[in-house]
Amino acid sequence: MNSIRNAGRAVPVDVPSPCIKVCVMDDATGLCRGCQRTLDEIAGWSSYTADERQAVLARLPARRATP
Repeated sequence: MNSIRNAGRAVPVDVPSPCIKVCVMDDATGLCRGCQRTLDEIAGWSSYTADERQAVLARLPARRATP
């Protein structure tokens, strides 16, 4: 896995962000209408490990399925 160093921590570069450039937060759900992530997940993405990123990605299908 490729990674870069950020604050002394190896940060993966090959787990792509789910961002689709539709950055609008839904007040009712607290999720981005484009990628379905929370603000905390969006803000933390750049410093997440590969495992943390994969965990976020694993939660997205269920969020998309919820009307």
